[in-house]
Amino acid sequence: MTTKRILQVKPVAFTRLYQCSSAAGSVLLTWTMAANPAYSAQRTTVHASNFSVPALLLAPAILDESYTLGAGDLVQVDIFDAPEYSGQNARYQVLIDSTLNLPLVGSISVKGLTLKQAGKLITQKYLRFFQHPLTTITLLTPRPLNITLTGEVNRPGSFPITLNQPGTTTSLTFPTLTSALKLAGGITQAADVKSIQISRARGDGTSQTLTVNLWQFLQTGDRSQDLTLRDGDSILIPTATRIDLAESAQLAEANFAADRSQPITIAVVGEVFRPGSYVVTGNTRTGTAGVPGVSNQSNSDQTIKEPFPTVTRAIQIAGGIKPQADIRRIQVHRLTRNGTEQVVDVNLLKLLKDGDLRQDTILQAGDTITIPTTTQLTPAEASDLASASFSPDTIRVNVVGEVKQPGSVQVPPNTPLNQALLAAGGFDQRRANIKSVALIRLNPDGTLTKRELAINFSQGINDSTNPAMQNNDIIVVGRSGLTKFGDSVNSVLAPVGNVFSVFNILRLFGL
Repeated sequence: MTTKRILQVKPVAFTRLYQCSSAAGSVLLTWTMAANPAYSAQRTTVHASNFSVPALLLAPAILDESYTLGAGDLVQVDIFDAPEYSGQNARYQVLIDSTLNLPLVGSISVKGLTLKQAGKLITQKYLRFFQHPLTTITLLTPRPLNITLTGEVNRPGSFPITLNQPGTTTSLTFPTLTSALKLAGGITQAADVKSIQISRARGDGTSQTLTVNLWQFLQTGDRSQDLTLRDGDSILIPTATRIDLAESAQLAEANFAADRSQPITIAVVGEVFRPGSYVVTGNTRTGTAGVPGVSNQSNSDQTIKEPFPTVTRAIQIAGGIKPQADIRRIQVHRLTRNGTEQVVDVNLLKLLKDGDLRQDTILQAGDTITIPTTTQLTPAEASDLASASFSPDTIRVNVVGEVKQPGSVQVPPNTPLNQALLAAGGFDQRRANIKSVALIRLNPDGTLTKRELAINFSQGINDSTNPAMQNNDIIVVGRSGLTKFGDSVNSVLAPVGNVFSVFNILRLFGL
């Protein structure tokens, strides 16, 4: 049984008959070519059973219909009915002025033309020399695309991107917006990914601006937002007017965010023990995950992801917060690409009380963290603060007077006064006044307070009688006959780091 297949193609300028033989029969093919309007009503009709088609009709499809030619493209020109100007002998590179230098017709500008448009233009040029010059342009090697990225990316500038033409004559792999952002080092934490602007040139010399919302791409998987780029595209990543801590954390996990393994320089000032500039990093390393010191062969090749550089990590590196730090009003000052300063408010008390991880905001290079001093801190808040992960591991308490080991002792945060005394060896039973001690503390406003506290080693922590120690507290243990204390004060204070300052404090209170 014979099958009739009707193929309709665009009107063309002439009619040609092909006879194609096959094992199953023959093919009568009529091809009508579009160069003469007089043939506008003609069609191509194929009557076939099983048959083979001339190789020209099986030429690969245009790799990308929106691809436009430019300097550096390598193309092959095939002119129908002119084999001497086709195929291997007709491969040309688009010159620096975006022209093709072709035999007979000379120089032809193809700048900004698609492959189809260039084929039509060359067909018109060859009408002077051939009766039926239907021309096909095939892209053999595409030029690198030049893309410009500015704004909130880590390495703004111009980037050449080599197109990947997989194995055979399949469509080109064009770069997308997210892949270009990776080349530029990823977005900064100040980026507004909801209104990215892409400026693209049109073939007529004008340009258009496209707006892309990568946040929608992350939330819904809308791939249309990850726009395919073209040569000459200029991408602007604007600066966000407001930082959303929740969005910031999600953006940091995106594959087009900054590389966490790269070190960044930040500054920490205010109520920390070692204010200054620091280099911090988050990292991905290969090693053994599990309990330290425990060998586990199955874990030997695990990839361990260390955290991003965050506010709490920076505070830890800076020695931890001081007891009088106001962790409700921490601020991150960030300089944006457009020269303005963003201020991100951080409330680490919400992190401690509610587990709000959004407050531990992710840092970027150049950030400055400021930690103010509080004037109102309840005993309960002080206790929570002392046990926080971003507090120092130990604090220093000065124990002077009639104890067995007078001097500076290192104790954990929230250590009660009783335990600090025991860390200094406890009372010297022969000489100490074991009924009470003096606690001297530096206040946030710069003043000093002195409290006389009765000692009961069986008592638990209590702010009135057995308070938790703060860094640089001074515990003074007196003895009977305080008149001898003044003569020997220099010797008992010798182990303390700053002798004279402590001595002056004692004189201030008449001790």
